[in-house]
Amino acid sequence: MFAYILRRLLLMIPTLIGVVTLTFVVTQFVPGGPVEQMMTQLRHGQSRGGEGGSGGGVGYHASQGLDPQQVEDIKKQFGFDKPPLTRYVLMLEDYATFRLGDSYYQHASVWSVIVSKLPVSLTLGLWTLVLTYAVAIPLGIAKAVRAGSRFDTFTSVVVLVGYAIPGFVLGVLLLMLFGGGTFWQVFPMRGLTSDNFADLSLAGKVLDYLWHIVLPVTASVVGNFAIVSILTKNTFLDEIGRQYVLTARAKGAPERRVLWRHVFRNAMIPLLTGLPAAFVGAFLNGSLLIETLFSLDGMGLLSYDAVIRRDYPVVLGSLYLFTLIGLVTKLIADVCYVLVDPRIQFHSLDR
Repeated sequence: MFAYILRRLLLMIPTLIGVVTLTFVVTQFVPGGPVEQMMTQLRHGQSRGGEGGSGGGVGYHASQGLDPQQVEDIKKQFGFDKPPLTRYVLMLEDYATFRLGDSYYQHASVWSVIVSKLPVSLTLGLWTLVLTYAVAIPLGIAKAVRAGSRFDTFTSVVVLVGYAIPGFVLGVLLLMLFGGGTFWQVFPMRGLTSDNFADLSLAGKVLDYLWHIVLPVTASVVGNFAIVSILTKNTFLDEIGRQYVLTARAKGAPERRVLWRHVFRNAMIPLLTGLPAAFVGAFLNGSLLIETLFSLDGMGLLSYDAVIRRDYPVVLGSLYLFTLIGLVTKLIADVCYVLVDPRIQFHSLDR
């Protein structure tokens, strides 16, 4: 086990370097970089980023009419006074010690910017994950036990319809119905808390928080039920048809005991081993459309804004951090798979 984990950890290094290198190279050719945007603001007195040139260089039209010393000062302000290779090497040295740099526009470190946006993503991700597994797994078990029945058919139609409706469209519909858009003003339309949240009691804060997350969490979670419930149903049906189940039934074991003591344990292996990746993915995969619709300032809006404004430290730093978390999570999932199912050996995972 130790050799496998060490080998996987060492393989993460070239993967991280490859991801960061590719993104860094792309940013050098994206037009409308931060230097050019500053040039345009100085020339026209307003924000009009995106005029030609490379992502880090200074186009002719952007610098035209400006004092050369002023141009050099702006390039130094954003770190573009050094050659690309030098900036790349310095970036790798910083990332090796988890120094992600400072945002160009938010006047804060990339770490603090990411941490400030995490509460929204954590809220949506955690509730989506908990509700998905809490509803879909029992539903999948019930569908497997009643396979082919009207209940199975009806629930399949319901979850597939929910899967087919985009979360953003469902969010708009929920706002129209329950957010005061057209019909009833039942739930708040925006934010995670009310303006007077600090003045509320502990119970009032909990209720206020729960009241605000009903609509965005509902819009996020409905589409996830189909995958987990159908996966649970199929794994249960696969296990129910195995020889050990037939043997237990032939020996006169009660059906409930066969289902929950034998089938349940083996059928849950694929779901349990995928839980670490789903757990982390639920936190990091911010939904831009859901956050925009419900005015939630989370990782989705941060990523979009960083790309649009060419905030390269935020783009590269968050990509590096989340890629590392994803690789570690995949390793944890593989280790959990071996621990849960003794039939799997570490050498088989390398094939």
